Formats: sequence, structure tokens, C-alpha cells
Amino acid sequence: MMHRSIDRNLRLFFYLILFLLLSTQISKNNNIKNNIKNKFNSIEVIGLSEENNFKVRESLKFLLAESIFFINKKELQNILRKNNLIDYFYVKKIYPNLIKVKIKQTDLLAITNQNNKKFYIGSNGKLIPINQIKGLNNNLPFVYSKSNYIYFVKLKKIIDKSEFKFEEIEFFYYFPSNRWDIKTKDGFLIKLPEKNIVKSLKFAELIMKSKKFEDKKVIDLRISKNIILSN
Repeated sequence: MMHRSIDRNLRLFFYLILFLLLSTQISKNNNIKNNIKNKFNSIEVIGLSEENNFKVRESLKFLLAESIFFINKKELQNILRKNNLIDYFYVKKIYPNLIKVKIKQTDLLAITNQNNKKFYIGSNGKLIPINQIKGLNNNLPFVYSKSNYIYFVKLKKIIDKSEFKFEEIEFFYYFPSNRWDIKTKDGFLIKLPEKNIVKSLKFAELIMKSKKFEDKKVIDLRISKNIILSN
């Protein structure tokens, strides 16, 4: 009977040791998993207003549950590219627990109207709701176009290459033939051709400065090698 009691006690002792070992291993594994998850716990966003930086952080908040080592870079980039305020961005992982997002906000080039709502046109060719930016910039020109804002951005770059001042323009009118009319703050209406815009703007600038044509407010440059002036 004594031998049986000893064997039973040994078995109980063995099972107890085995239980303690397994419990320790499970606890250790859980701690490792928790440490991995907690490795990435901070996002820093700079480049926009405080309010819009916060909105970007909120859109990336789901990443807080993941390790910095396992962040899906493409998924992060896709989220940032959907933000119309962003021109371009730079993402840097700072180990062990920080992702830093540096943003270049798109330049606001003009104002347009879509479905009776006003939007800014960004230098990235995207529309930004007026209320997304604090303080309406009334000095920007207005663009009459329902689409093709990338064409407007291209036109802006062409104007910047010329001696014509973008700040002098009050309105832009886009036509389906991929052609633009420009209305200046001085009241001149310039009908641009599809091509050779820099050269045409140079002619327009000379005409607007000439006292000989000071009563001519419509400058039609649509036909190559022809300038048509009217009141």
C-alpha cells in the first residue's frame, strides 16, 4: 500500500510540474504576441493644418494594432493618395514604435463649382471642398469647367512659363475642344488657341499694354497667324 501511495504522489508531482511548465510557456507566448502588437503604437503626421493632420491620423488609426514590422506599405499609401489635400507624401518608419508621415499640401490654384457647391482646384488636379480649408481665398481665379481639371493644371504651368501673370486672371472658361478663354481683372477676354499658348499670351500681353488698342477688350488668337480684335 505504501508503494502505491508513493507512486501516486510522484504522478501528482509530475503532473503539477508539467502544468506549471505549460502555463509558463503559454504566458510567455502571449507576452511575446502582446509585445509585437505594442511595438507600433504611434503615428505622427505633419504638413497640413492641425485639424487635417488629425483626420489623416484617424484614417491610419487601424494600424495601431499592428507591429511596425508588418505594416502593409501599399495599403498605407493608397489611403494617403485618396486624400485630395495631399500633393505628395513621405513615410518613414522609426523603430521600434513610430511611423512619421510628412505631407506636402497641394497648392490651391483656383475655385470652381460642382453641383452648386464650391471647390478649390489643387495643383494635384483634384477638387477640395471649400469648407475643408479655413478662410476662403477670394483672390483665386474662377474656373468654368465641369471636368478636366488636370488640363487646367497644365495650362497653369504653361502660363507660369510665359511673361503673363497668373494673378491678373479673374476667370477661365474651358471648351470641349480642349481650348481655353481667359478673362483678366482688367476686363480683357483672351481666346486662346489649342497650341502655341505661350506665344499667344505674349501677343496678348503686347496688345493689352498698347494704347493703340486700349478700347479693344476681346483678343481672339484662335486662328494661327491671325489676331482678331473687337470691343
